[in-house]
Amino acid sequence: MDNEELEQDKAKDDALEKALEQETENETPSEDETFVKPDYESEIIKIIRSTTSPKVTREKLEDYHANDIADVLEKLTVVERKKLYNILNMDMLSDVFECIDDVSPYLEEMDIRKAVEIISSLEADTAVAALRGLDKVRRSVIIDLMDQESKKDIMLIASFDDDEIGSRMTTNCIVIRENLTVKEAMRSLVKQAAENDNISKIYVADESNTFCGAIDLKDLIIARQDSALEDLIVTSYPYVYGHELIDDCIEKLKDYSEDSIPVLNNNNKLLGVITSQSIVDLVDDEMGEDYAKFAGLTAEEDLKEPLKESLKKRLPWLLVLLALGMVVSSVVGLFEQVVSQLTLIMCFQSLILDMAGNVGTQSLAVTIRVLMDENLSGADKLRLVTKEMKVGFCNGSLLGVMTFLVLGIYIALFKGYAVGTALLISGCVGISLLVAIIISSLVGTLVPLLFHKINIDPAMASGPLITTVNDLVAVVTYYGLAWLLL
Repeated sequence: MDNEELEQDKAKDDALEKALEQETENETPSEDETFVKPDYESEIIKIIRSTTSPKVTREKLEDYHANDIADVLEKLTVVERKKLYNILNMDMLSDVFECIDDVSPYLEEMDIRKAVEIISSLEADTAVAALRGLDKVRRSVIIDLMDQESKKDIMLIASFDDDEIGSRMTTNCIVIRENLTVKEAMRSLVKQAAENDNISKIYVADESNTFCGAIDLKDLIIARQDSALEDLIVTSYPYVYGHELIDDCIEKLKDYSEDSIPVLNNNNKLLGVITSQSIVDLVDDEMGEDYAKFAGLTAEEDLKEPLKESLKKRLPWLLVLLALGMVVSSVVGLFEQVVSQLTLIMCFQSLILDMAGNVGTQSLAVTIRVLMDENLSGADKLRLVTKEMKVGFCNGSLLGVMTFLVLGIYIALFKGYAVGTALLISGCVGISLLVAIIISSLVGTLVPLLFHKINIDPAMASGPLITTVNDLVAVVTYYGLAWLLL
């Protein structure tokens, strides 16, 4: 009997183990299986183009993120977009429009009353940007039809210039008075949260709206009702002034990992906040502008920009570079006698010029990155120049020796020159490369430092400019040495 029971138990264990293995195999994808990313765009378009009722369509679209819906707008026809405007409720529609860089084309095609509702529901900074993209007549009509509260917020944001931090703030924040109890503060928070969704930080102001500090939502929630509110206020909380230039305070904003930072006027009155998302957008815009300047453009371009505007951004730099290029060509002409007697040296001119340009661009990129620290001292700048000179000397020495040996063997074996002459030519190229790399490192560092000193954006010392200057230096060095040595 005992043996039978043991056999039955073993059979049960084997069956259970087999069942678990089978279940694991079913859950674990095989090697042939591939995970296909959902095609949200096609799904959303299919839902919009379906003939289901508005209620059912809206309920289906609620399952998708607002950003996914925003991405398909340009794929729809005007008629389909107008249908979508009517199907979505105002909260969903405003969330979708918050995900779009330029909403003005869509506001132009919708009913004026709907456009007013949309503008009123958007964050104030987004609303201002949208209104600026509309024609004057439609913009004026929309502003006239808006409620006083929304109009007041928009006029506040619009009072700041585009390059001032106040133009990127929002009035969507919770503000409580400093003389409240914890219970009264919670009541004020609940009341304001219905219209403001940035509630992770609560800002405190006195009766005259002067900024006093901030309270973390968690600290307020767990505080005892009889606790003093002043014990919860962080009085050292960071802030910026609305009229500060974005370029001047972007580093300060990046240093703090806060969800939002208050924006004050010159009398320390609380105006609004700049959110972490706006800070990310600012940093992204700043990087885009620096990249454009680094490429020799006066500003960023986009696919929809008119030809005339693109020409205006590119042509000024190209004219400057053309003039400098003519100077470089003229310098080469001064060494016409050297070139005519030893045409082989022309073969290695591009090598010297390319390496000088590459090294200069590297030094420029490092210098601009270092100059982002506004607290950089004179000693730090001197260390930067010294370091770049050392790096240039080491790189130039290694590359110069390699060039001397490789080109010497190449010229002697494949060009039929005597060993002594071949080594003289390769030595000229190697020494020129060393000198050009050292000077290029120096130029790529000193030029942006000089621009920064005279309050010009160092990114204006663009790659093409540095490269052309280094071409001039490299040409003089190379042909000068060739004239002396050969």
